[in-house]
Amino acid sequence: MRRFSPDLSGPQGRNQFIDYLERAAEMDTPLRNVRTNIVQSIRAFRVSDLQEAAQGLGHHFLYANLAPAQSKQDVLDLIAQQFTFPAHFGKNFDALYDSMTDPLHKSGPQPGFIVVLEQVPANGKFDKEAREQLLDIFRDAADYWGDRKIPFRCFYSFL
Repeated sequence: MRRFSPDLSGPQGRNQFIDYLERAAEMDTPLRNVRTNIVQSIRAFRVSDLQEAAQGLGHHFLYANLAPAQSKQDVLDLIAQQFTFPAHFGKNFDALYDSMTDPLHKSGPQPGFIVVLEQVPANGKFDKEAREQLLDIFRDAADYWGDRKIPFRCFYSFL
């Protein structure tokens, strides 16, 4: 077995060592076979396991139960409330993307994210197109963070 012995001089060496530690920690989580930047169904996972994995990896854990939502506005209101977005959150899909990306990036180094959208509604006021638009926001956020080498995993279930 080859040992990892990084040159810790300078920021690049420290970053390589941190990357190594994060990969090692990930191997002991239920996420070991899940790409680091993805939006996928929660099927094989329990919310409590994902929360525990986030804690073990030192990642942010964002959870929203959307079961009470009947419309796009309800979905955005619940996400804003449960993710504790600021009061000035615009409550539209563009504002949701913006809140999940740029301000967080500008606030300093981010360790990673595990997001759960549980019971996304499926009804006439929040139809298949609206659900896909919502998931596209999180796919775009996963790409945004992936470009910055920050893990962003989003899991969802439908009502």
